[in-house]
Amino acid sequence: MRARWAAVLTTGAALLLAGVAAAPASATPPVQLGSGYVLDDVDVLSAGEEAQAQERLEQLKTETGIDLWVVYVDDFTDPSGAEQWATQVANDNGLGPSQYLLAVATEGRQYYISGDSEGPVTFDQLAAIEQQRVQPALRQEDWLGAVDAAAAGFADAEQGGTGGADDGRNGGGLLTGILVVAAIAAAIALVVVLVRRRRKTPSATSAPAAAQVPLEQLERRAASLLVETDDALKTSAQELGFAKAQFGDAATVEFEAALATARASLDEAFTLQQQLDDATPDSDADKRAWNERIIALCESANGLLDEKAAAFDELRKLEQDAPAALARVRAAREKAADALGSAESELRRLQSAYAPETLATIADNPEQARQRLAFAAEQLAAAERAIASGSGGEAAVGIRAAEEAVGQAALLEDAIGKLAADLAQAETSAVALVAELESDIAGASALADPDGRIAGAVAATRQQLDAARAHLAGTHRRPLIALQSLEAANRQIDALVQGVRDAHAQEQRARQVVGQLILQAQAQVSAAEDYITARRGAIGAQARTRLAEAGAALARAHALQSSDPRQAMQHAQRADHLAAQSIQLAQDDVGAFDGGGGMFGGQSSGGGGMLGAVLGGIVLNSMLSGGGRSSGGFGGMLGGGSAGRSSGGFRPGSFGGGGTRARRGGGRF
Repeated sequence: MRARWAAVLTTGAALLLAGVAAAPASATPPVQLGSGYVLDDVDVLSAGEEAQAQERLEQLKTETGIDLWVVYVDDFTDPSGAEQWATQVANDNGLGPSQYLLAVATEGRQYYISGDSEGPVTFDQLAAIEQQRVQPALRQEDWLGAVDAAAAGFADAEQGGTGGADDGRNGGGLLTGILVVAAIAAAIALVVVLVRRRRKTPSATSAPAAAQVPLEQLERRAASLLVETDDALKTSAQELGFAKAQFGDAATVEFEAALATARASLDEAFTLQQQLDDATPDSDADKRAWNERIIALCESANGLLDEKAAAFDELRKLEQDAPAALARVRAAREKAADALGSAESELRRLQSAYAPETLATIADNPEQARQRLAFAAEQLAAAERAIASGSGGEAAVGIRAAEEAVGQAALLEDAIGKLAADLAQAETSAVALVAELESDIAGASALADPDGRIAGAVAATRQQLDAARAHLAGTHRRPLIALQSLEAANRQIDALVQGVRDAHAQEQRARQVVGQLILQAQAQVSAAEDYITARRGAIGAQARTRLAEAGAALARAHALQSSDPRQAMQHAQRADHLAAQSIQLAQDDVGAFDGGGGMFGGQSSGGGGMLGAVLGGIVLNSMLSGGGRSSGGFGGMLGGGSAGRSSGGFRPGSFGGGGTRARRGGGRF
C-alpha cells in the first residue's frame, strides 16, 4: 500500500506541476545565525511552522541545556561539502561544546549535524540522530518534522539513549501514520513550496531584512565603552577638582551635576556587566539585551560629558592662561617630588614589617610616581618652549598632560600611607578579635558537651587562632589574612555560644563583627581604587566591573550596618571578595601591558608608552580635537581599548575549548 501511494504521489505531483517552470538553482555560502534557532533561507517553512520549530528548540534548551540551530538553504557553497559548510557556520558563529547545528540543503539534498567532540552528545549518538530520525523526515520533505525529529533525538541522547528512533518510529514526530489525507496534503504542500521558491527570486524592490549585530561584536563594543567611559569619568572628576580649586564651587555646579548623572549611568552599566560575568548562565537573549543596555548607558554618559566639554574647556582656558597654569602645575610637581622621599621611606618601613604579598598593590608605587614626575617635567619643559614660541595650544596640551601625571604621582604616594593606616587598623582589630575569641572559647568550654561537638569546635577554633597569631607576628605579618582566619573562627564559635548570650549581647556582637568586616572590605576597595586609577591605561573592563560592584556592596554594607548588621556582614564580605578579584584582574592586565602586549608597546617611561600609562583612555576634548571626543589623534588612540582582558560573557566555546567538530556524518536524503 505504501509503495502504491508513493506512485500516486509522484504521478499527481508531476501532473500538478507540469505548468510550473523550474526555478533556477543557486547556492548559499556559510551564513550568520540570527537571534532565533531557525534560519529558513528558502522559505520551506510557513510563518506558523517556523514559530512551532522555534518553540520546539526552545523546549529542548529548557529541558536539556542543549542548543540546536537549524538552517535551511538551497545548496551549500564555499565550501560545497555538507560537513565543511556546517562546521564553518558553527565556527564562524562561535558555537560551543553544548551547541549544535543541523544544516540542510533542500535542493542539493544534503544534510549534516555539526557537533563538538567535547559536547554532551557523542558522535555515535549524532550519527543515530541523523540516520534514524532526521533523514527519514527529510526524505519526505517534512521540513518541520525534521526539526522535531532532531530535537527528540537530542533529548533521548541527553537522557542516556542512543539518540536513534525506536519502536518503528520514523523520527518525524508529527506524522501519525501513512494516511491518504496526509499523502494528498503532502503533494499539495510540495506544489506550494516549489511555487513559493519560484517566486522567491531576488529583485531590486525586495530588500533583505536588516542583519542583526552578532552577539560577540556587541560584547566587544560594550567592554570597550565601559573602559572608555570609566576613564572619561575619572578624568572629568579630576578636571572638576582642579576647576573647583581654581574657580570655586559656584562656577562648577552644572559640571558636577552632569558628572553625577553620568556616574549613575556607568554604575548601572557595571552592574549589568557583573551579571554577565557571574557564574549564573545567561540566555543569548539576556546577553544581547544587557550588552545593548550597557552600550546605551555608556553612550548616554559620554554624550552628557561631551555636551559640557566645550563649556568646561572655556572655563579653564588653559590656552589663554598658559603661563599661570604652567607655574601652578610646576609648583604641584615640586610638592609631589618632595613627598616622594617620605613615601619611599614609609614603603621601606612597611616592607620590614609585612609580607610582600600584603604590599603588592603599592610595591612599585615610588618608581611609578618617579616615572610620572619625570614625564611631567618633560611636558612642562615642552610647554614652556611652546609659550615662548607663541604656541598656546601646544602649551595647553603639555600642561594638561603634566597636570594629570602629577595628580597620579601624588595618588601613588598617598596610597602608601593609606595602606599603612589600613594595615595598622587591621592589626588592632585582629588583636581585639583574638581576645574576644579566647573569651568565647572559655564560655563554650563551660557548656555541656554530651556528643563532643563543642570540644571539636573549640579545638578547630584554637587552630585558627594559632594560625592568626602567626600571621600577626614577626617581620612578615599578614593582618588582613589573619582577620579572615579569625572571622571564620568567630562564625564557628558563635554558633555554639549564641544560645547562652542574651539578645542585647548578640546584637552587640553582630555590630562589632560587621564593623571589622566593613573595615577590611574598605581597605581592599581603597587599594583596588588607587591601583586602577593610577594605572588605568592598562586596565580592562573586568577589573573595573569588579571594583564597581565591590563599591556598591560596600555602600550597602554601610547603609545596613546599624539596622541589619547580619545582612551588612554579607555585603561587606562580598565587597571584600570582589575587590580582591579586581586587584588580581588589574595586576594581570598591567602585567600584559608591561610585557609588550599593550597599545603602546609596553614602554615604561617616556614617549608613547608613558603617555599611554599616564593618560590611558583620556580624551583631551577641544585641546586635542577641536571640541568633544575624537576618533582620531590622541582621542582615538587612547580611547579604544586596553591590554589584557576586555570582556566577559562570550558564548561558551567561542574561542579555545579543545574539542573538534570533525567527524564522518550527514549525507544525502
